[in-house]
Amino acid sequence: MRRLLTGCFVVLLLLLNTLVLIGPLMVFALLKLILPGRFLDYASWVVMWIAETWAEIDKLIFRWCIPTRWDIRGGDGLRVDTSYLVISNHQSWVDIPSLIQALNRRTPFFKFFLKKELIWVPFLGLAWWALDYPFMKRYTKAFLAKHPELAGKDLEITKAACELYKRQPVTVVNYLEGTRYTAAKSAQQQSPFTPLLRPKAGGVAFVLAAMGEQLDAVLDVTVVYPQQAIPGFWDLISGNVPKVIIDIKTRQLDSELWQDDYENDPLFREKIQNWVNQLWIEKDRQIDALRAE
Repeated sequence: MRRLLTGCFVVLLLLLNTLVLIGPLMVFALLKLILPGRFLDYASWVVMWIAETWAEIDKLIFRWCIPTRWDIRGGDGLRVDTSYLVISNHQSWVDIPSLIQALNRRTPFFKFFLKKELIWVPFLGLAWWALDYPFMKRYTKAFLAKHPELAGKDLEITKAACELYKRQPVTVVNYLEGTRYTAAKSAQQQSPFTPLLRPKAGGVAFVLAAMGEQLDAVLDVTVVYPQQAIPGFWDLISGNVPKVIIDIKTRQLDSELWQDDYENDPLFREKIQNWVNQLWIEKDRQIDALRAE
């Protein structure tokens, strides 16, 4: 009963926080549709400040209402005036609050690359647009085989969407596994990693091709839940997650990672895949070490 009451109370506070701040965010989102030039950048800054404030209040709600201990390691020297690519393992919806706990107002606010169709989601689409989330348009190989004249257009569209990031810092989050980890998915993939799915290099190659010159470093984030089972979001808000470990390693980016064509250059594609696999081999060992503590 206590956990049920805790969960319901936390949900209520999270909803109130969202309802109070969604109004001002929508106002400035609409202003971005009509403001010119430099005023557009000011409106973007205000929208980002509202989003960061929303996240910071969520952090306070978790601190006051649930007993979870956030064990944040590394990340010394993080800055809000530089751009990062975050690469993380993905196990649960709790991963998102974990990133917020570790990085909000220590780095620029998070950006996720979204499918172009998501811009039509009511309210959220406008909020994502106002937050300058890049909306991707990726053509399938089958489509490009029928329309070869469109080859490379998806990357051009994404690069154009990222032009704003030349004037403001950004943190781009990429989950290389492409989906949340489960034992069933791991078995289906025959993953060689114990707590990880096979990483997908295509998505991060696309991000690097679109934004590589604007990114200053990689934040290699490893999220570990020391308890036996991977928790769900209800477990978190009802106070059933005693501890979360968030380990952050800052890695420098090699400019060679975005100099060639991932889709059409087999040697470059192999290079990116080897780089991603090496990150995952090290992450696999790191998770084992953190769990063994």
